[in-house]
Amino acid sequence: MMLEVTNLSCARGAAQVLAGVSFTVGAGEALILRGPNGAGKTTLLRTLAGLTPPLSGAITLGDGAIAYAGHADGLKSQLTARENLAFWAGIFGMSDLEAAITAFDLTPLVDRRAGDLSAGQKRRLSLARLLVTGRPIWCLDEPTVSLDTENTARFAAAVAAHLETGGAAIIATHIDLGLPQAHTFDIAPFMAKGAAPDDPFAGADPFAEPIA
Repeated sequence: MMLEVTNLSCARGAAQVLAGVSFTVGAGEALILRGPNGAGKTTLLRTLAGLTPPLSGAITLGDGAIAYAGHADGLKSQLTARENLAFWAGIFGMSDLEAAITAFDLTPLVDRRAGDLSAGQKRRLSLARLLVTGRPIWCLDEPTVSLDTENTARFAAAVAAHLETGGAAIIATHIDLGLPQAHTFDIAPFMAKGAAPDDPFAGADPFAEPIA
């Protein structure tokens, strides 16, 4: 297995939101996280990515295995689309940008500043960074926000290609991405006692980092 989670308990701030979470994800598999708003999907993804420490339990995976894409696009507005990709590729010791540019149809945008892009174009550029990380496990939090139908399909194709080459993905989404390798995991049964699914601050994660 690429990722094994055993009896994991997670907190958002001082409040425990999940308890007893266990699952495995193998090479070529995608796990689709489902649950009501505030159930803890973002908290679980951040815990898997090492951005939030678990309260208890175990996460077994290789070092440097996860690329995490959160709610924020995480782009440098004064840099062009190509320069943004090059920056992230350099962080992860990669150099080839063309696969990422092609996968998200960014060729017409490569010389435009990220700050001048539309919301959907920024999201495409943000997601394209996953392809320059070289990391085998993608943890994605509502990745299709701001994407139209055509570009949602592009994203789904990029995930499918990642899985076909032995990668894995854990995705919090309510969109059917049409991935035959995907399994659904409902986190509602793992909500800690007293956790409120209608928490008005559940979707606002001021500490979210786009890729870790």
